[in-house]
Amino acid sequence: MRRSKYRRASNPTWFSGRRRIIAVAATLAAFGGIVTVTQISSASTSTNTKSALAACDNLKAGGQTKLSTQTRRGTYTTNNGAVTQHPDDGAGDVATTEQVRARCRDWVMKNVANAENQTNRRRNRGNGGNNNNTGGNNNNTGGNNNGGAATSAPASAPATGEASEGASAPASGEPTEGQNNGGNNNGGNTGGNNNGGNTGGNNNGGGDTGGNNNGGGDNGGNTGGGDNGGNNNGGNNGGATAAPTAPPPGAGLGILTNSCDTSNLPRHDGFQKGDRCVSTEFGEVGSAANNPSLLITQAPRVINRNQAFTLQVSTRNLIRDRFLAAGQGGYYVESSVLQNGLVRGHFHTACRMLASTNEAPTPEGVPAFFVATEDSKGGRTPDSVTIQVPGLPQSGTAQCASWAGDGSHRIPMMERANQTPAFDVVRIRVR
Repeated sequence: MRRSKYRRASNPTWFSGRRRIIAVAATLAAFGGIVTVTQISSASTSTNTKSALAACDNLKAGGQTKLSTQTRRGTYTTNNGAVTQHPDDGAGDVATTEQVRARCRDWVMKNVANAENQTNRRRNRGNGGNNNNTGGNNNNTGGNNNGGAATSAPASAPATGEASEGASAPASGEPTEGQNNGGNNNGGNTGGNNNGGNTGGNNNGGGDTGGNNNGGGDNGGNTGGGDNGGNNNGGNNGGATAAPTAPPPGAGLGILTNSCDTSNLPRHDGFQKGDRCVSTEFGEVGSAANNPSLLITQAPRVINRNQAFTLQVSTRNLIRDRFLAAGQGGYYVESSVLQNGLVRGHFHTACRMLASTNEAPTPEGVPAFFVATEDSKGGRTPDSVTIQVPGLPQSGTAQCASWAGDGSHRIPMMERANQTPAFDVVRIRVR
């Protein structure tokens, strides 16, 4: 998925920032397996990895929250084991602080440490001695070079062989179009002069200490190579020209903000806590014809107190295979993900008693019944799932609702603003 151009460019060493370490380690703790790291060698662990591990040690579990009053406790199955029901969106499946920290440490070692090791290996391969691509005893381009640009790629070219942005020669080593009167290229350990013609500049790159690149001519020279790389002071058009930054969506509409960088609230950590700022990106949104829809197709109109009943719920364009327990830190931490254009997630069903039918109810009360349904089914073709409600204990009017959710429990996004979200509500009289 391409990220919008208006966002800050991603830094491959993202884990070097302390705030980013804490936020990412806390957020992604929800996704790793619970594997305890028993020993970590200080000799093989970098400062960045140690910092990330230290951030894991500051994490705390979310603790118990209020649960619905009539829902069966613990994850259970219905429909002969075919449907998995998660009471209260998994809020009762509470992780301990040690489980959260162990999961985070395991994630750091698999991701931060491994990524850092790969970066170091690429750097070592790109800047090693006697490397014909980056200078240092480079005999391929030495001597009197009359015409023809340098055939080596800059030291900053990625290890994949793709030339980096603004590079003056391809990483594949194929010569570029010849130029006028190329000068002497005295490669070697400390870098010689490359007095290129119209497109060449003074390239003192190469070697162990890398020289300065004072690019001259029309298009400046190559960047300095070597272990310590030189400065690139381009000539008329020397060096890469930064692309103009595109304005963010909504620019000119007076939006208040579009990130947590401007918020004074603590970052949300995946547990059910208010007064937090959620930095998880919305993720992928499908086309209008592929957006999820939902309908309660069957429900009783009148029931007695404590009488069990069922609701029939039909969904369309919803793959019901994605669920992260809220009590484990999986709340608001996963962006929306499409599979063949369809949202992956689950759906919820809740029943609560209404104190009045003339005004909106208070939002903080717990419902009598709440389950999240995940059965690894669903898709483009509408189907139906039976929800078994054990009964409602009070007389009055009950409101039973069902609504779709993505991996982080949010109602799925829609292509257009005037589409109806994937939800439905019925009212049942309880005698």
